Amino acid sequence: MAKQGTLLVVDDNQNILTSLHYLLGEHFNRVLTLHSPVTLPTLLQKEPIDLILLDMNFSSGINSGNEGLYWLREIKRMRPQMPVVLFTAYADINLAVTGLKDGATDFVVKPWDNTRLVQTLLEAYQKGKGKEKKKTAATPVREQGPMYWGNSEAIRPLKILVKKVSTTDANILITGENGTGKDMLAREIHRLSNRSGGPMVTVDMGAITESLFESELFGHVKGSFTDAHTDREGRFEAANGGTLFLDEIANLPYHLQAKLLTAIQKRSFVRVGSNQPQPTDIRLICATNRNLDEMVRRGEFREDLLYRINTIHLHIPSLRERREDILPLARLFLEQYNTQYGRNLQRFSPDAEKRLLACPWYGNIRELQHTVEKAVILSDGEELTADTLQISDSPHPSGENAPHPQEEEEMKTIDEMERTLITKAIAKCNGNLSQAATLLGVTRQTLYNKMKRYGI
Repeated sequence: MAKQGTLLVVDDNQNILTSLHYLLGEHFNRVLTLHSPVTLPTLLQKEPIDLILLDMNFSSGINSGNEGLYWLREIKRMRPQMPVVLFTAYADINLAVTGLKDGATDFVVKPWDNTRLVQTLLEAYQKGKGKEKKKTAATPVREQGPMYWGNSEAIRPLKILVKKVSTTDANILITGENGTGKDMLAREIHRLSNRSGGPMVTVDMGAITESLFESELFGHVKGSFTDAHTDREGRFEAANGGTLFLDEIANLPYHLQAKLLTAIQKRSFVRVGSNQPQPTDIRLICATNRNLDEMVRRGEFREDLLYRINTIHLHIPSLRERREDILPLARLFLEQYNTQYGRNLQRFSPDAEKRLLACPWYGNIRELQHTVEKAVILSDGEELTADTLQISDSPHPSGENAPHPQEEEEMKTIDEMERTLITKAIAKCNGNLSQAATLLGVTRQTLYNKMKRYGI
């Protein structure tokens, strides 16, 4: 077989880099190596790299895998089509699955098998080339199809209400537990609206640093601050003629809420460094998993901002309230990940279906999706079994077997306890993530990673 393109291997172990340079040099035209990912962004700008093999841990004594996930996201931010194969220890498989959700093409477990490693990298390279061809082909991009609603009684009133309000320009507030699909509902509203031909711009309000808030939302002019080398449009400008979706609106610090309120009220904004107001024609949708009325009572959220964003309130029921939709959703995810990972799983076993229905799904649809994806990756054959699902037999929250509230509190997992602790710290610091990170004794980046993990 003829040699392929350029491969970059990023690993902090020099012996591994040397071994892989010789092994993979027989299959790729060029094999570049890096012992630290710090210079990776610069290398991506200078070199025509076709594929990256990325280790998941670089700092001595730290084996969380979060470094690898961080650099994976940075690569995808710079080069969305770049195929990335994760290099991980066996114990990090759960993290590798998270990496696949974040855009990695595949993963290889250490210690590696030479044949398997080469095969995985060559397949990832071919997938990358296929994406490039699709990207450059003169074919229109397919828009999102209709949202899957399900057939449960709990979801029907919401479906009716969405059809009524989508064609208006009324501001909408979407609430619901983590993982219920608030972002999906926002996209469905945009699809059904008269603005469907315009852009839909999504902003994660919890991910924007306070110092860059105005620049991100309203844009800036060249020279307005140190790193402002060119003019930049903000999200309000980018969403002109379409929909602006502000996700996790409750994470916006109180002292910044007035600036957002002014832009919403006036439907205009001023770029940082400019004095010229610019009008914008947007349809505003906001979402949160928190109780904004309670936050208003505690002085953590402006009442006038709540009134402004809450013209229409849409609440998504939890998956526990729509159990009839669990299996249909699971089958949709099975079909989706069969295609994505090249599997041929035809069905869930009867025991697997029982376990899916018994699980309380406190993480809702997102948890169900992640569970099915992980099972598809780890399964062989044509039937997905209960053991592959890797979920315990949990009583449904309603009914005779439902745990007593006090018992449920005592049975919290470490993840649940950590999520509660982070939520309380953020509330105590009035949404200031820097202060919350200090209170918890972690870095801001670690706090942000955990917030993304738990959907806070």
